[in-house]
Amino acid sequence: MEVILKEDVAKLGSRGDVVKVAEGYGRNFLLPRKLAIEADAGNKAVIEQMKAASVRRSATEKAQAEELAKQFEGVSVSFHRKAGEHDQLFGSVTSGDIAEALIKKGLNIDRRKIQLHDPLKTMGEFSVPMKLHKDVTAHLKVVIEKEAVAE
Repeated sequence: MEVILKEDVAKLGSRGDVVKVAEGYGRNFLLPRKLAIEADAGNKAVIEQMKAASVRRSATEKAQAEELAKQFEGVSVSFHRKAGEHDQLFGSVTSGDIAEALIKKGLNIDRRKIQLHDPLKTMGEFSVPMKLHKDVTAHLKVVIEKEAVAE
């Protein structure tokens, strides 16, 4: 089945591309979610307009992402967590925790843009990448410190 992508789809293609996909994937996933339209003669004529609009939209999105990346320069978030021997945390620091800390600082970012493959489970200082746009990645400094224990 040939479809025209209306949005960027990871590991498949970008907006405006004509791609071949399995019948079930196209019919049950891409089409109902309005991520693609069927590639027929009428829709192929629309591709050129979509590509022109896509280039303009991508340029503005990239400019916005670069502005957002400038806001993250020099920003760091710190967490105080309970830890056991060898500085292992009881629990972990996840991308959701980092997103919450950024919101408290007045920087709104979706937690899915924080590229934290595994939760942080040790004490220390980490550089966490944030993918703001397909061409723009900012790095955030995350510091995890041991929580003071009252005796």
